[in-house]
Amino acid sequence: MKKDKISGDLGGGGKSSYDFVKDILLPIFDNPYLSKLDDGAVFDINGTQFAFSTDTFVADPIFFPGGSIGDLAVNGTVNDISMCGAKPVYISTGLIIEEGFSMDDLKIILKDMKVSADNANVKIVTGDTKVVPKGAVDKIFINTSGIGVVPENITVSCSNAKPGDKIILSGTIGDHGIAMLTCREGMEFETKIKSDTASLCNMVKNILSFGRSIHVLRDPTRGGAGTVLNEIALSSQVGIFFYEEKIPVKKEVAGICEMLGLDPLYIANEGKLIAVVESDAASEILESVKNDPLGVDAAIIGEVVSDFPGQVVMKTLIGGKRIVDMLSGEQLPRIC
Repeated sequence: MKKDKISGDLGGGGKSSYDFVKDILLPIFDNPYLSKLDDGAVFDINGTQFAFSTDTFVADPIFFPGGSIGDLAVNGTVNDISMCGAKPVYISTGLIIEEGFSMDDLKIILKDMKVSADNANVKIVTGDTKVVPKGAVDKIFINTSGIGVVPENITVSCSNAKPGDKIILSGTIGDHGIAMLTCREGMEFETKIKSDTASLCNMVKNILSFGRSIHVLRDPTRGGAGTVLNEIALSSQVGIFFYEEKIPVKKEVAGICEMLGLDPLYIANEGKLIAVVESDAASEILESVKNDPLGVDAAIIGEVVSDFPGQVVMKTLIGGKRIVDMLSGEQLPRIC
């Protein structure tokens, strides 16, 4: 990574983010937990496996169709812990608030955090608040960290994908990013597009009942599904082949993407997951996901292959093949 200055795409969840972690952070902080590049660290204390994760939310706007920065902050960390194969238990929260920010808006955000925590059956047990001069931060930024317990006999990691595995996507992609974009830009459409922000811990609990058949869990947030599939391919040194026709996308989202020249594969989601699972159990696992209210549009979208290790290839609607790389640049800034 050769950059003299920090640019916006470094925090966008795509190739620049990946290179920053791999080339800058890892050489400084390298350890067996961090080097796995999973959604959180899994470690053992006296024979019990725990997962720990942290995230910071700088969303603009802070209120949007389907939620608020408060929902995002709790759901995002709950989901990252869940993607480690853990049951989320406790969360901390850190608030950085601009001087002059509305107390009424703050109360709404905090209540949204409480509702999301209750829905995920986690407790917010500690935190911190800082206030900075007006203009030093845009309204409010929120950090959440969380810890969860990994059940016995569960080993989930981005590096566990194996040739022959099937890839399950739990629902329509692009909903959150497009909801944020249309709200931010004041774009009006006949159908209101809502963010998909939600806690996935109940869905994951049901998925994990299939034990070691679950190899990888990831939520395609910043950088979208295309970037996450690349991270899995690189970490596991396998190829990933999927079918464009199998990717669920709402008509409204697809229409806006086509109008604006955006690719749904790279747009953020806040209530979807990708599961890489053993082929023999894939149909049953898919049925389990579809039985969850958040997974009704779930589909098996492709498979893991031994060809082209470290790459992702998509069969297009017209029958051709396209290499899907990580997101390059920052497609939609400050969406989470």
